[in-house]
Amino acid sequence: MKKKILISDSLSQEGVEILKNYADFQVDVKTGMLKEELLGCIDQYDALVVRSATKVTKDVLQKGKNLKVVGRAGVGVDNVDVDEATKLGIIVMNTPEGNTTATAELTIGMILALSRHIPQADKSMKEGVWEKKKYMGNEIFSKILGVIGLGRIGTQVAKKALGLGMVVMGYDKFKSPDLVIKDGIEFAELEDIYRKADYITVHTTMTDETRNMISDKQFNMMKKGVRIINCARGGIINEEALGRALETGKVAGAAFDVFSKEPIDPNHPLLKFPNVILTPHLGASTVEAQLGVSVAVARQIADAIEGKMIVNAVNTPAIDPEIKQRIQPYLTLTEKLGKLQSQLVRHRIKRLTVKTSGEITEAAIPFLRIAAVKGLLENQYEEVVNYINALTKAKEAGIEIIETKSSEIFKYANLITLVIETEKEKTSVSGSLFSNNDLRIVMINEVFVDTVPYGTLILCENDDVPGIIGFVGTLLGNNNINISRMTWGRKGDIGSYAVTVINIDNEIPQKVLDEITKNKHIRSARLIKL
Repeated sequence: MKKKILISDSLSQEGVEILKNYADFQVDVKTGMLKEELLGCIDQYDALVVRSATKVTKDVLQKGKNLKVVGRAGVGVDNVDVDEATKLGIIVMNTPEGNTTATAELTIGMILALSRHIPQADKSMKEGVWEKKKYMGNEIFSKILGVIGLGRIGTQVAKKALGLGMVVMGYDKFKSPDLVIKDGIEFAELEDIYRKADYITVHTTMTDETRNMISDKQFNMMKKGVRIINCARGGIINEEALGRALETGKVAGAAFDVFSKEPIDPNHPLLKFPNVILTPHLGASTVEAQLGVSVAVARQIADAIEGKMIVNAVNTPAIDPEIKQRIQPYLTLTEKLGKLQSQLVRHRIKRLTVKTSGEITEAAIPFLRIAAVKGLLENQYEEVVNYINALTKAKEAGIEIIETKSSEIFKYANLITLVIETEKEKTSVSGSLFSNNDLRIVMINEVFVDTVPYGTLILCENDDVPGIIGFVGTLLGNNNINISRMTWGRKGDIGSYAVTVINIDNEIPQKVLDEITKNKHIRSARLIKL
């Protein structure tokens, strides 16, 4: 029987032909389907190929009874419910190399266009006006470019800017300063970039930490006449705050390819500024990039269906399928612990220790450190961190990785512990597998808890005194935030350090978190997404 592949978004013909050339494949191209149509047919297919239009949600994956692999022709997998796919044993893969050059070149183009007013002068000429003096520009030679995020794209932008004679200052929370300097980039902290840079470009992924990371406070630090570029993710730079900085003249110009909401509203605040360049998310829109991702995803899908080596999978290592099925729960648990740790630490990571004890299959142990690093770093880069590149990313970040076996299992048949050390702090989290699909976080900073590691959590560090649980529960209830599960534990006697973990069903506004921390007995309250 032929394996059936559904291509639900536009793919270059070269990619389609690669799949059609396999005699054992039936390839159906059905673009522009409504969700109901996709739900009605997805159970017929072994593989699904998408770009960004198709939303591969939980219900789509659950309907895909025969689905074995989802391939995303592009870098991000925001439109795929990777957690649900992992639970169902469906491989999710992307094409991380596809848009690096395209997005880096667009960024450089934006810098040049901002400096020489190219779009505005072109528009003026076509309106029959010759305004030579009005469009006096600035040279970029010897100017300081601040690059925030030095993953694949950010590093390419930095290298191209160096080639144009710019001075490049770079920041990356998860990259070793030694490696940055080796590339000719001056490593800097964020505040240094804000205060010194003539141009600032962002190349981070979108997380709760990076959302609105540049807003009024950061604009106030910048020198007058700075220029701002965002070709990474909409929402990293607060667009309303940017509008205010443009009005005061603090920012001399901006160029945006991505926006917090796309397509943008006709009344978007940036549309009124003549010194702002806007493009409709063109970062990966080159002939070469589209061809590259299409061919890459086609080859990866074919190899996965035929049982060959899996590459660029975001939720599974490249190992034998039978072994993978046996160890997958341990890998999923370790990834969750890594993701939790990434949201606990506040400073640059120096060391990760992976401790295992109890009934953990020997086949899983070599892959646990990869799973831990993947969870730790996957939301810190603009490109996806997967099982193929996780250890390379850890090395780039200067993270030492230690593996140990421990006899400490407490009351658990198996225990996985991740310990993070930074220059200023040490955090630890532990998890256990109660059954094949019953994953639990059982300790946070050596405090016993019993947390289901899925969805959105509120993690409070507090003094163990009466009334804390009631205070938090009442506050959430008053703001229509439903609690699905709650657990707590303490280290020591009454009044000592305690941890409270709350699973919630809906988003929580920052103002509610701030309200929680106003209680004098609550040391911190953080939103954790797993």
